[in-house]
Amino acid sequence: MMATSAQTVTAPARARTAADSATLRRPQGFQHGGWFVAPFLLLFALFVIWPLLRGVYLSFTDANISGEGASFIGLDNYREALNDPLMWDSLGHSAYFTLLVVPCITVLAFLLAMLAHHIERGKWLWRLCFFAPFLLPSTVAANLWQWLFNPGTGMINYVFGIETPWLTDKSYAMLAIVIQTLWWTVGFSFLLYLAALQGIPGHLYEAAKLDGANAWHRTVHITLPMLRNITGLVVALQILASLQVFDQAVVMMDFLPGPEGSTRTFVQYTLEEGFTSYRVGYASAISVIFFVIIAAVALARMWLLRNREESAR
Repeated sequence: MMATSAQTVTAPARARTAADSATLRRPQGFQHGGWFVAPFLLLFALFVIWPLLRGVYLSFTDANISGEGASFIGLDNYREALNDPLMWDSLGHSAYFTLLVVPCITVLAFLLAMLAHHIERGKWLWRLCFFAPFLLPSTVAANLWQWLFNPGTGMINYVFGIETPWLTDKSYAMLAIVIQTLWWTVGFSFLLYLAALQGIPGHLYEAAKLDGANAWHRTVHITLPMLRNITGLVVALQILASLQVFDQAVVMMDFLPGPEGSTRTFVQYTLEEGFTSYRVGYASAISVIFFVIIAAVALARMWLLRNREESAR
């Protein structure tokens, strides 16, 4: 009996030992999933890392669009860029666009998400209407609003009974692009807010109602604090996307820099230098400067988020 019991007890132990030995003999690449991410790493290195390194190298040369006869010129491109008024103007236009879009799209997305979350009838229809514009290609959305803003045949001036030169006056051109961007991209942030709202526990609102809190108090003291992280995510994503604005500005202005260059963005200026003036080396230097700015914004966002989390602890 004792021998049988010992065999019964030790059999699972021997099985576990054999399994552990097989695990130790298994190649580490398979154990850590290295082979599964290898295709992605290869494509990432081929289409992201290599072009980035190549662009940094070209920024130190006087390369043209043909790629022949490039010579090393050191920091000359960077010195010229830092003293280029057109570069600073285009950066200012991108920053101005970002300052207009980010607060508006954050507030609008939150309000639309609150409406779609609390409405009872036709909830799916409201959600579809708010998100559907985001599915349109950028050129389609830009061409649609270019027609709407047309001073002669556009619906905007006709409906409101005004004669505003939306696309031909520098005072209104960037505002028109902002309005188009809000309509086109608010659906993405709306979806993020809506998913976050559905994740808030319902018992928090029930307890607040029992304590006599009205809808405004519940929104301020429950909804907004619970959405703090998603709001930070929305703001960060919108800042990075708005700084890189290009498609809608170019299409709505018929591939021109707008009235008196008022809608020439940083990306558009880089493209003009590289493919219109054929100065690939100088355009690469501008791109590197822009990459540093974008990286600084992202790192600042991460630093602020980490400090806030540490202070909350």
